[in-house]
Formats: sequence, structure tokens, C-alpha cells
Amino acid sequence: MSEPALELVVDGRQRVADGVLALTLRRADGGELPGWEPGAHVDLLLGEGLVRQYSLCSDPADRRRWRIAVLREEAGRGGSAYVHDELSEGAKVRARGPRNNFALHPAARYVFIAGGIGITPILPMAAAAEAAGAEWSLLYGGRTRASMAFTGELTHYGARVTLAPQDESGLLDLAPLLAEPRQDTLVYCCGPGPLLDAVAELCGSRPPGALHVERFEPRATARNGAAHAFEVELARSGRTLTVPADASVLDTVRAAGVEVLYSCTEGTCGTCETEVVEGTPDHRDSLLSEEERRAGETMMICVSRCRGERLVLDL
Repeated sequence: MSEPALELVVDGRQRVADGVLALTLRRADGGELPGWEPGAHVDLLLGEGLVRQYSLCSDPADRRRWRIAVLREEAGRGGSAYVHDELSEGAKVRARGPRNNFALHPAARYVFIAGGIGITPILPMAAAAEAAGAEWSLLYGGRTRASMAFTGELTHYGARVTLAPQDESGLLDLAPLLAEPRQDTLVYCCGPGPLLDAVAELCGSRPPGALHVERFEPRATARNGAAHAFEVELARSGRTLTVPADASVLDTVRAAGVEVLYSCTEGTCGTCETEVVEGTPDHRDSLLSEEERRAGETMMICVSRCRGERLVLDL
């Protein structure tokens, strides 16, 4: 299983907030880029096995250019520093995707909530909601006003957008925004883990599927739990492998020479999502909904394991 990488060129660089760099990317051969919808991300292959996911925040109708925005994380794992330091204008970079695990579903009304760099997938969502004539609002917070990207682009939406820098107004006031659930409303939130957890708690009484979140980091509890060895049968080849207690399914199948797509290795991006033919997964990702977990039809093989002794996967 493989996915060819696109050869891209950095067409432009722009500082859009303190520590945030926006890159415009085009195909090296001048052709059209793959289509995408709001919520999609691409994997940038940054060399030396470094793969990072960045949300597309441009206009999906523009098939010539993609835009991403990257916050420099001084304590990160090296991806953001590489983008800021190495991807100068004219530099080449490979990408896979787009992929969308945060799709915007049709609704009469939307509540968008963004924290920091979490504004990136929300930008095209707001534009799509506006174009569809839906009722919508955006609450956007950050440490300071200077740290919040794309605030200028949001001004033409007027009162639909509320900017709430923490140094001016404190933590986001979520309760009034989410106090009265409506059947016609979907909530989309992207940002730091504590923000997503607070929104999820306030949306606990809403019907399944009303809340959609995207995490940039794994949930603190996602990978907890004891690990035991188990067997994985690869349905396409009939091979059976033993997954040790101290290794992931992904590590095990790759060591056996099986080619699989993967990216974050943290259970947040969805690249390694694999169909479960038989068995019960022990879900340890930060992506699937509770309904999807109960269904057990797919699993993220980079972190999730088996509740029993055997899984059969569509590999």
C-alpha cells in the first residue's frame, strides 16, 4: 500500500503572526493540485523520516496553490523548525494527501471555536459556511492578539467573529456559547488539548455527531493502559505476526516488510487508519469518535492494540 508523493515548490512565505509562518505551495511541474475540502490536511515529507501534518487554509477552489501555516514550536520534535528554517522561497518539498478527518458536514448553523494555530482548518470552514448561507459564529482565542494568525482576513465577517486574546480577556468564555444546544447546530473546535476537553465537556449533552474536534497532540490519557502481546493476521496475504507488548502493530508489520502509510505515529493524523476484519481493537488514538470506537470497524495501528489475543486486519 503506497501513495505517491507530490513534488512541490514553496511559492511564497509570509509571517502572519508572532511565530507563525504561512507558506504557499505549488506543484513543481506547474500542474493542478489535488482537490480538497475544508478540514483537510497534507503530510509534508521533510527528510530524514520527518513527516508532519498541516491543515490547508487556502481556497479549495484554487487548484494551483495550497497554503499552510506553521507555528514554530521551540520544544517540538523538529518539524516546525525545519519548515521555518529550511523551506525558503523556491525550495522543494514533497507532500502526500490531502486527507480529511475533520470534514465539514452540512448544517443550518455552526459554532466554530479555535485556539491559537487551530484557526487554520477553521478558516476555510468559515468561508464555506458563509458561501452556503448558513448561520455561523467563530470564537477565536490566543495568548496575545499578535500571536493570532489571519485576524485581518477575518475582519470582513464582522460580528460573526469574536477575537479573544487571553492577555486582554482571559480564557475563552465557552459556557454562554454552548449553553443552549440546538438540533440544527454542529460545533467544530481545533486548538490546544485543554480547550478541546473543555468544549467536549460542555457539549456532553448534545446528540452524537454534533461535536467535531481536531487535535494537534495526543490526548494525555489516549495511550494509557497495560500492553500485552497478541497476534495479527494480515487478511490480504494470510500471514500471521506476533505484536510484542513493547511494539506497535505499525512497527511489527513494517518490520515484516509490509508497506503501510503512516505519519504522526501518535494516533492524531489518521494516516495509518486500517480496516478491522475480525477482533476487538483497544483504541488508544485521539481521533476516532466514541461511536466509531464502539463500532470497531477501523483502528489506528500506530498506537491502538487488541483487547483479546487476535486481530485480523485488511493488510
